[in-house]
Amino acid sequence: MPGPVPNREADLARPRERKGSDIQPVTKGVMRDVEIPDVDPDWHPIAQRLWDSLKTSGQSDFYQNSDWAFAFSLCEDLSHYKNAGKRSGQMLQTIYSAFERLLVSEGDRRRVRIELHEPEPDVQSAAVLAIADYKKDLGLAE
Repeated sequence: MPGPVPNREADLARPRERKGSDIQPVTKGVMRDVEIPDVDPDWHPIAQRLWDSLKTSGQSDFYQNSDWAFAFSLCEDLSHYKNAGKRSGQMLQTIYSAFERLLVSEGDRRRVRIELHEPEPDVQSAAVLAIADYKKDLGLAE
């Protein structure tokens, strides 16, 4: 999606939807089990590092096998480009542009309204803790 990077949802004063505009329905499907291919040991170190970072980044929660196959192909192309004696700026730009489809950067994710947040800490409410302490005092809990 071209254009400026939209603000994060939390930064908006009001929802993105406007009165009178149609809200596009979301078509939903079922996520399948995913098998992530192993990195090719002959790849250029930059391609290997990018591949490894894709596996641990939050956007990969949404990747399916076709996304991993596409990412593998792009890393293969990037490795070939980096190992080639003659390089083309246009080829590098084409490879990097293709990574936008995998939502690799935060700007790419925000353009399609995917925001990654730090997980909420597992904190029990004060009431639950107080009840547990009370049971412990009564000898009802371990």
